[in-house]
Amino acid sequence: MPKEAITEGSNNKEVSETKAKAEVAPTAEIEDTNYTISESAFTLPFDGYVMPLEDVPDAVFSSKMMGDGFAIEPTNNILVSPINGEVVSIFPTKHAIGLKTDEELEILIHVGIETVALKGQGFTCLVEDGQKIKQGTPLLKLELDYIKENAKSIITPVIFTNLPKETKVELNKTGYFDQGTNNIITL
Repeated sequence: MPKEAITEGSNNKEVSETKAKAEVAPTAEIEDTNYTISESAFTLPFDGYVMPLEDVPDAVFSSKMMGDGFAIEPTNNILVSPINGEVVSIFPTKHAIGLKTDEELEILIHVGIETVALKGQGFTCLVEDGQKIKQGTPLLKLELDYIKENAKSIITPVIFTNLPKETKVELNKTGYFDQGTNNIITL
């Protein structure tokens, strides 16, 4: 996935659908893989309020241009890995992190909306690109109050960027849940 897709953002402007899709489309779509996530293979990366992706206050995410997923409004300041796998990208502004499961499923966690404008302020990265991770590994430490005051929203999209077209993310739970809660989604 091109880093420019995350760092430019929509800045709440109308984005032509053609341009947005070209800029944020996943780099490789896997056609022959049927992904499944067992109840315990994916856990909630924050304490917070789980919601459908359509409720995210940004058209790029809510229209699923980058992929299907869900969102969470975090209430704690440590983002942990929801999966076993690897860190594949940490954006220079530390507001977004890309992960890959051992089964090659790619996940983007984008902390907040329009947080690229913070230029890394309020984020401390706790891992490195290429690092192997386990569920619960701390990934980012946030200055939650700073981010809330200086970004459009703290709502954090969790996007599955390389799902086959026919695979959808079904949200099993909405509302408040603790970090580490499982059975949040079904693919």
